[in-house]
Amino acid sequence: MLAPYATSPEESRGRLHREGGSAHRSAFQRDRDRIIHCSAFRRLKHKTQVFVEHEGDYFRTRLTHSIEVAQVARTISRTLGLNEDLAEAVALAHDLGHTPFGHTGEDALADCMAPYGGFDHNAQALKIVTDLERHYAEWDGLNLTWETLEGIAKHNGPVTGELPFALADYDARHDLELESHAGAEAQVAAISDDIAYNNHDLHDGLRAGLFAVDDICDLPIVGRCFAEVDRKWPSLDEDRRQHEALRRVFGVMVEDVLRESERLLREASPGSAAEVRALGAPVVRFSPAMWADLKVIRAFLFARMYRHWSVRRMRRKAARIVEQLFEDFMADPGMLPPEWSEAAGAAKSETLRARIVADYIAGMTDRFAIEEHRALRGEMKRG
Repeated sequence: MLAPYATSPEESRGRLHREGGSAHRSAFQRDRDRIIHCSAFRRLKHKTQVFVEHEGDYFRTRLTHSIEVAQVARTISRTLGLNEDLAEAVALAHDLGHTPFGHTGEDALADCMAPYGGFDHNAQALKIVTDLERHYAEWDGLNLTWETLEGIAKHNGPVTGELPFALADYDARHDLELESHAGAEAQVAAISDDIAYNNHDLHDGLRAGLFAVDDICDLPIVGRCFAEVDRKWPSLDEDRRQHEALRRVFGVMVEDVLRESERLLREASPGSAAEVRALGAPVVRFSPAMWADLKVIRAFLFARMYRHWSVRRMRRKAARIVEQLFEDFMADPGMLPPEWSEAAGAAKSETLRARIVADYIAGMTDRFAIEEHRALRGEMKRG
């Protein structure tokens, strides 16, 4: 049973290109399935979350992260009476636009693209699902519903000011109402992203030896969860101890979101998904106390993980790879694969050529970017 403020597939605003419905799946289930089967989703397997993909088999990649986000989104949506399929579709698609090497690659590509309209991974995700995935006979992209596209574009909130090029280009053809908040399902996908990375970055940092359990036991939430495990199982081996404690951290965050969101929804009492969008503020949120605790955890991770010397060293190499690939392909688009070089050669301006080069680089996996750089420059090897 969906709540009155949930997004119903029967009331979807539809797709840019009209097509028949499915006898067995709702519109949002079809969106989810198209995302799972697209090439960009498979490439997430070999794209950085924090650690470069080949540094260890147990660290999260963008693919495993996206799956974890979708799992959290389904749980929260189900409890709040929202549409699980829509929340899952947005969660699975939210990182499709990431470059190789995670945020380091994005920052490097954004610097390269500054004279040409910039680069933003959320806008790139929208471009992928509306243009760059070219498998269907009748249209480019995946032809997703308006609601899923809205969620991809603005799950982090309204998009105002100067729009990223890819987002402005699509919005001119299919108005996503970027100035408003997205529906509650997209808000769930966004906060599920926060829950997932706050938890698994602690887990991956411990596994990588960037910090120890003693270092995080002074953190809010985390120390309390370890103390609870130690009281219950005082002789538990270290691997199980860490897992038991961190899964409790995960649960604490989810429970907080559910309590706070239920309170906000009761107070606002929206009668439809459209009323959720019109509220002017998100209804799926952490409580103020939890948000304050999470800022402390993020500050710790920034200092001890994201700025760790070994991570910084790889990030410097990664940024150089992206910058030099962009430089080489802009100087000689003929070095691109045939279908890309043909498009770059036919581009009517330097800006359009730069966007084609950026699309090609953004679609690379970590390992492919390293190999392409080695082929062109002969400097960097994997490992």
